Amino acid sequence: MRNIVVLVLAILLWSVRVFAQLGGSMQIGDVTLGRCYEMKSKVLGEVRKVNVYLPEGYDANDTVRYPVVYLLDGGADEDFIHVVGAYQFSSFSWVHWVKPSIIVGIVNVDRRRDYTFPTKVAEHTAAYPTTGHSAPFIGYLEQELMPWVKRNYRVNGGRTIIGESLGGLLATEILLHNPAMFNRYVIISPSLWWNEASLLKTNWKQWSRKVTRPTEIYIGVGKEGLTPGPNPRVMEVDANVLYDEIKAVKNGRVKIKFDYLQDEDHATIGHQAVLNSIKYLK
Repeated sequence: MRNIVVLVLAILLWSVRVFAQLGGSMQIGDVTLGRCYEMKSKVLGEVRKVNVYLPEGYDANDTVRYPVVYLLDGGADEDFIHVVGAYQFSSFSWVHWVKPSIIVGIVNVDRRRDYTFPTKVAEHTAAYPTTGHSAPFIGYLEQELMPWVKRNYRVNGGRTIIGESLGGLLATEILLHNPAMFNRYVIISPSLWWNEASLLKTNWKQWSRKVTRPTEIYIGVGKEGLTPGPNPRVMEVDANVLYDEIKAVKNGRVKIKFDYLQDEDHATIGHQAVLNSIKYLK
């Protein structure tokens, strides 16, 4: 009995000491933005991780369904946290720029491999030997990840993809080759210089015929400077060309916004562009 009393007193003394060290406060829990999942991808032949944020009030047993935002570069140490913050703020009832949304952040393994299609530029393949495998990554999104999200969460038909830099290149590739995969594209500082800007040589009339449902596109670019490689290009110009070509097809199903953020560069543009895209495409 005496030993138990001593133990209780020791625990109380330790608690008081910790309480004092914390300035009169005690930890009562953690702030959690989402959950991280790990799954085996048959398409990619490797294990992939995703981070999932559920909006305030989400209830798996409710009838409410939510749009989904697929975020490239979606790791906790990449863009997941600040993009979740932008969407959470924008969905507040007193702001109401966007409907409450599920955010699926796709954690990178090798973004140069996954976000680029094969290139004929020898300097690029020599510098980045793993590049050129966007096709299987897109297959992973379409055949595995998106069905998994649909099975496990209460989703509606709203699907957004957000991609920056090489992620912007991938988002553009999907937009031009399979526009129905998403109905909203947020393309930020896209690396359209890849493979001598071959995506800009798209048959735009043929592309327009592929767009059979309402599709919203945001293209944001800052003061980017010249691109790498043997034939440097101006990224702002390429982004503007993409906008002009899509705008020129005059497809009534397409809503497009070009946003030049002159106070931002390639390193700082991400957060502001995402917030702008939410406002412009609401």
